[in-house]
Amino acid sequence: MKKIVKWSLAAFSCAALLAGCSSESGTTGENGSTSGGDTTATNDDIRVYSAFMGVAGKELPEDNRINVALAELIGARAEVTWLTGQTAKERIGVMIAGGEYPDLVDASDGYSQMVDAGAFVPLEDYIDDYPNLKALYTDLEWEKIKAANDGHIYTIPTFSSVRGENTETNYGQEAFWIQKRVLQWADYPEIKTVDEYFELINAFLAEHPETDGQPTIGFEVLSDDWRYFALENPPAFLAGYPNDGAAIVDPETLEAKVYDTIPEAKEYFKKLTDEYANGVIDPETFTAKYDQYIAKISSGRVLGMIDQYWQFEQAVNSLRSQGKDELTYIPFGLVLDPSVQPQYREAPALNTNGGLGITVSNDDIEGTLAFLDGVVSEEAMILRGWGEEGIDYEIDENGKFYRTEEQRANWRNTDWVDNNGLDYGYITSYRGMLPDGINAVLPHEQVEEFQANLVDIDLEVLEAYGHEKWADFMEVQDPVYPWFPIYTERGTWTADEPAGIANQKMTEVKMKWLPQIIMGGPDKFEDNWAAYMAEYEDQVDVEAFEGALTEEVKRRVESEKEILEKLGEE
Repeated sequence: MKKIVKWSLAAFSCAALLAGCSSESGTTGENGSTSGGDTTATNDDIRVYSAFMGVAGKELPEDNRINVALAELIGARAEVTWLTGQTAKERIGVMIAGGEYPDLVDASDGYSQMVDAGAFVPLEDYIDDYPNLKALYTDLEWEKIKAANDGHIYTIPTFSSVRGENTETNYGQEAFWIQKRVLQWADYPEIKTVDEYFELINAFLAEHPETDGQPTIGFEVLSDDWRYFALENPPAFLAGYPNDGAAIVDPETLEAKVYDTIPEAKEYFKKLTDEYANGVIDPETFTAKYDQYIAKISSGRVLGMIDQYWQFEQAVNSLRSQGKDELTYIPFGLVLDPSVQPQYREAPALNTNGGLGITVSNDDIEGTLAFLDGVVSEEAMILRGWGEEGIDYEIDENGKFYRTEEQRANWRNTDWVDNNGLDYGYITSYRGMLPDGINAVLPHEQVEEFQANLVDIDLEVLEAYGHEKWADFMEVQDPVYPWFPIYTERGTWTADEPAGIANQKMTEVKMKWLPQIIMGGPDKFEDNWAAYMAEYEDQVDVEAFEGALTEEVKRRVESEKEILEKLGEE
């Protein structure tokens, strides 16, 4: 499906850089083209690969400036399309039925379907020939990928590679969030427990019943369809476990257990029941659709919620665009017992069952690998992250990259980014530090640039808590065990095997009962909880669910041990 286009890169560059072209007339480009009145097409052969990402995204104009510059640098580009109107599994199912695939696919939840259909080309015999790709992961990590896929590398994980230090400045995972104005009002208190969190929200709510003329909302719980996970999974975090997703795992026995029945689950949902009865939780929270949830947060009247940041990021962007930064949020990793060490923030972890794969419809495997190798070269990563020197960033006398105020304003302008950015977020990449050891891969992960884009309330919050960046509010999980994250195993289950059926039944029972318990009131809590547990026990084959995960936990532990022995790294 690869195609070759005769691309006038100079013409595209000139179209995207109108001012630059007119002011630099008559200069000779790197390809022998001339800019200005007598432009000559270079007729370079640019290889174009089709790519599908099984997540929602935004297609950018083909001629956006960085896209053109990157294609010129490596001689190839990708035409990226995104998921719309279907689930990833549905879209992948259509592809499999038709037997035709884009050249590159990130199948997301449809990964196992692609593997089972034989739709990915095994890459293990190629990787060593592409040094930039090879360097993304250690020998141990490549072996882990093979061990999890019957000896094959079907995909290259997209978000698992971190070079040097973890430079994360923002926090994009799950947390209890609270508005900055609430913290400022309370003179920036330390908050460690769920009780302390709701005490603060109750106190602020009592003094501020309205926000911009509308009722202030104390707490939201998103429970719309598949996004309901932030309703059901807090017990695992509150008990001090990391985001294994499907279960909690005893590191001594290696046994996986459901977290729905642990004491922390009952205590947490009793707390939500009390707060719902107190009027702190939005009475519409269990009937609202996702867009209504976003609209309420965007209004600025929601004081707090528990959620993954990416679920409400668009609402935060809306608040910022309105200049209401004091109504945006700070994350806290709360527990029920202050002696418990929270582990909300995931350490960079290897995803062995996902990422970008080359499909069997691709007739240019080596050319595609050369393209992927090129996009993770140092020069390409600078272009993808920082842009073009002199246009998008500058370099100081110490080799440190920075942006001027005008350049920062450009990159905050979404219309400008559409014409100058790059939709390669799901194309193979890495994070952390560039090979120069001086600069972060991403501008917003360079602390100086991150802080230069903050407003006064942001800097005040950071100073009050003694932090440099938002990520500092959340401690990284420690240790990271060989099975983490075990939820990737759950994604491989089919709907007709016992563990898959148990997983579906578990979802149905929780989606039915948890809102019902919380809205049922404190007086009926014990009876409702007992009825919930009875139906859970009756409907969910917990033994099959836990047994399948425990088996995979032990397999991953044993696999890592064998790989380390093979590599001589015991």
